[in-house]
Amino acid sequence: MRTPVVEKVLAYIVRDGRLLVFRHLDHGPEEVGIQVPAGTLKPGETPEVAVLREAGEETGLAGLAVVRKLGESRYNIWPYRDERQLRHVFELSCPDDVPERWSSSETDSADGGPERFECFWIPLRQAHVLQSGQGELIWRLRSTL
Repeated sequence: MRTPVVEKVLAYIVRDGRLLVFRHLDHGPEEVGIQVPAGTLKPGETPEVAVLREAGEETGLAGLAVVRKLGESRYNIWPYRDERQLRHVFELSCPDDVPERWSSSETDSADGGPERFECFWIPLRQAHVLQSGQGELIWRLRSTL
């Protein structure tokens, strides 16, 4: 049996040499770690539309905009799930009035229930801490440092 390939989007939201990340408040760091906004494309949805939807849902932010597509990567998430991912990675911009740290929630999560997040900024130089290979294309943001 072949492992399914699922199309995902990842959002690198960057401001002043920092990256917006979040941690799940309902799961420990040993399970899900520090992440960037990300999610699954819906049927018929383009990656550009999906990344704005997912980033908005997970952070609660309005006014996000795609700066550029940084590329694509592949990641096998096993043993967490038997799933191979094709990831479309984007750099996004956000409004200037975004706080340093805030709580957010998503009611339409992949698990079917509400998910609670704590969103905050880290220096781009610390993006190596991202979970599950999410930082694979972070080097393409070198010009923003």
